[in-house]
Amino acid sequence: MRRTLCRCNGLLPDARQIGSMTAQAKLAAARDDLADREGVLVAFSGGVDSSVVAAIAHDALGDDAVACTARSETLPAAELDDARRVAEEIGIRYEEVTFSELDSEAFRRNDDERCYHCRTMRLSAMFEKATDLGIPIVCDGTTASDPGEGHRPGLRAVDELDAYSPLLEHGITKDEVREIAREYDLSVADKPSMACLSSRIPTGLEVTEERLTRVEKAEQLLRTWGFEQFRVRDHEGLARIEVGEAELEAALDPDFVRTVREHVADLGFDHVTLDLHGYRTGSVSPAEDAADGPSEADVLDADYPTD
Repeated sequence: MRRTLCRCNGLLPDARQIGSMTAQAKLAAARDDLADREGVLVAFSGGVDSSVVAAIAHDALGDDAVACTARSETLPAAELDDARRVAEEIGIRYEEVTFSELDSEAFRRNDDERCYHCRTMRLSAMFEKATDLGIPIVCDGTTASDPGEGHRPGLRAVDELDAYSPLLEHGITKDEVREIAREYDLSVADKPSMACLSSRIPTGLEVTEERLTRVEKAEQLLRTWGFEQFRVRDHEGLARIEVGEAELEAALDPDFVRTVREHVADLGFDHVTLDLHGYRTGSVSPAEDAADGPSEADVLDADYPTD
């Protein structure tokens, strides 16, 4: 069901004005915009984008702003703990909802619309919570940079459900989000982006609780070793580890190699590899499949010499 919301109050700047505004001016405009609302519920992951929206909403509305995190199998426990901590840091009212993307066959199928199905279920749970709390508007953390970043079907769900995106509405880019996060002294100002666990499973390979669990446990090992930008991609028996370029040398440390080889194998992976390209957003997404050169399936399914 589509929710109809007033997306502006008639006082929002036009595109030309936004283009000439500083991050501070955009922040002030977003804060004034939210202050005119009766209340908002922020779809809150604890990442830098939603944390900035939560901070602005709390600044503008006080107790009439609520941050809400959706708990499911695709959210790592460490990220849930971080969301709770950041909400407390901001001082905003905090709620949680629980649902399961795995209840949806369309989501489990893991085609190029997976993010659309996930975002639809997640935001629908947020709208239900907002209704229970008597809050008329659900906000999300979509930024002005997001619409131009390749294959993003989740943004269609935001539009269809009419969630309000104050960062997008006021032209606040990803770089400006981090600038504003520092202005609010948020501990996540420099936190790397962290997509849901299902993004570690190549398109076309079914999303299961078993795969999500072993990816989460494998990534927890990297987190314990102090890595900051990383992914463990699950290629049906092969764990492909990606780390940020600045951390590649640490990933080649013999002690780490020995530890990760032993412990990741214990999780059900037959092989463990380190991707020398390093961390790349969407490296198992449809956009990557369209790139020149051999496909992921060609490489992983090829017959290799045994001697």
